[in-house]
Amino acid sequence: MGVGDRMENTAEDLGGKAKEAAGKMTDDERLEAEGKAQQTKADLKKAGENVKEAADDVKDAFKH
Repeated sequence: MGVGDRMENTAEDLGGKAKEAAGKMTDDERLEAEGKAQQTKADLKKAGENVKEAADDVKDAFKH
């Protein structure tokens, strides 16, 4: 996972947290749900990148 990808995922996660908090403060269930969905999307991207990194590590281990 590149630094740019990590920054994008972190920004998306933080944006989701802000939306969720704003939704809670204003009793806007739709905004709160959007925030949670945005956080989930960022988490899934992070998990996918972690799997790719693990696969690369295994691949490198077999090369040596």
